[in-house]
Amino acid sequence: MNIINAIINLINNPITNLTEEYQGKNRANLIGKALEEYTKDLFANSFHLNDSKRDDALRHTFSWLGNANNPPDAMLKNGDAIEVKKIENDNATIALNSSHPKHKLYANSTLISRGCREAEEWSEKDIIYLVGVVKNNILKHLCFVYGEDYCADDEIYTRVKTLIKKSVEQGSNLDFSVTNELGRINSVDPLEITYLRVRGMWHIENPWKVFSYIYQRNHDNLFNFMAIINNEKWESLKNKDELLSIKNERLTIADIKIKDPNNPLKLKKAKLITYYL
Repeated sequence: MNIINAIINLINNPITNLTEEYQGKNRANLIGKALEEYTKDLFANSFHLNDSKRDDALRHTFSWLGNANNPPDAMLKNGDAIEVKKIENDNATIALNSSHPKHKLYANSTLISRGCREAEEWSEKDIIYLVGVVKNNILKHLCFVYGEDYCADDEIYTRVKTLIKKSVEQGSNLDFSVTNELGRINSVDPLEITYLRVRGMWHIENPWKVFSYIYQRNHDNLFNFMAIINNEKWESLKNKDELLSIKNERLTIADIKIKDPNNPLKLKKAKLITYYL
């Protein structure tokens, strides 16, 4: 299973009322969780299955389905990683919290869990950011975009984090601990029982704003979908002809050029896939 399967399944199952579909079936108690459940169904084609058969479909499709504290939200078996993000307003930024944007996902990352690292044999995965705009429990807009087309290389973000850590720690007589966060200061009070965690809160502009130079949503539509796939990735997808063969006036596949996140003066060839209701 890959991103092409998910797009085809979306066209065949254009669910927009997430509350009715997922909370109504007790599969999700929060609307953000409902978007994650829809994501699973998109990639596993597990719509309209009973719980037992759906679980089997998910096991067949995914090697990892994540947890609340560590990225990613899912990993396709021998395929891409997936990070699901929900925003409530068309122009809202995406909160990434303490995890910086990811160009790709690496097995040696300190941010991922042991379970994720050992879910299958892997060292590096492409990562799909799946971003949904959900208003009043209705999915209005959905986007698939790869991290390598959306985010800069890891070193861009880790360099900033390192500089901040050094500036906080150097020249201070405070008791710092080694941590993956920006800092942890121990023994703040006379009893030496209080510590302060210094955490980064990363945010990134949403894909519709980032790629506004190649795509504009039609807000009169009930639902808008956008996917951006760079040409190198597109050519590696063996089932792309299945998508190309679909005859649907609401589906378009266009050749575009996008800015390289590491050098905006450099353009990358890509496919823009759009669909609407």
